[in-house]
Amino acid sequence: MKQWLTNYLAAQNAAHNSIPLDAVARLIEQLRQVLQEDRQIFVFGNGGSAANASHLATDLGKGASDKVGRRFRVLSLNDNASWLTALGNDYAYEDVFVGQLQNYGQPGDLALGISVSGNSPNCVKALTWARQNGLKTAALVGAQRGRMAEIAEQVLVINDTHYGRVEDAQMSICHMLCYAFMENPQWGQ
Repeated sequence: MKQWLTNYLAAQNAAHNSIPLDAVARLIEQLRQVLQEDRQIFVFGNGGSAANASHLATDLGKGASDKVGRRFRVLSLNDNASWLTALGNDYAYEDVFVGQLQNYGQPGDLALGISVSGNSPNCVKALTWARQNGLKTAALVGAQRGRMAEIAEQVLVINDTHYGRVEDAQMSICHMLCYAFMENPQWGQ
């Protein structure tokens, strides 16, 4: 058991070490620009990636906004169960995020999809629509990259395919995005 745990942590460290810091810095700058222009940020994902998207929205919307003194207008598209189930039932599950973007998304806003595989149909469709309609696009994906990496303007790849390790590293990126402003509030001015 202990050897398995040791191996797991070694692989987890390798996944974290693959975080593309230059790309994270560019995404922080993108968030700064969106904040200064009072644009909207939409985040979304499925399963563990949905949890990461919700966590990111909370940390940006409350924690980072409190420190910066300006409000990040951020919305996790996974958090309205009634709307998600209505879109999934009346259209298709692949429409649960794009249906919301069609109501809220404006040119210059930021759509940020999170997925380990990079091929989640609802994330792919949302990023495609966002790109076609003038939103800035970013994707956090695993080593398979998938369609999301082909669509998004900014792509942050974790060099692993293990769902747990990639999701953990993606959450670390989400925390970096938020704590960049929490610990350096002047960056939001």
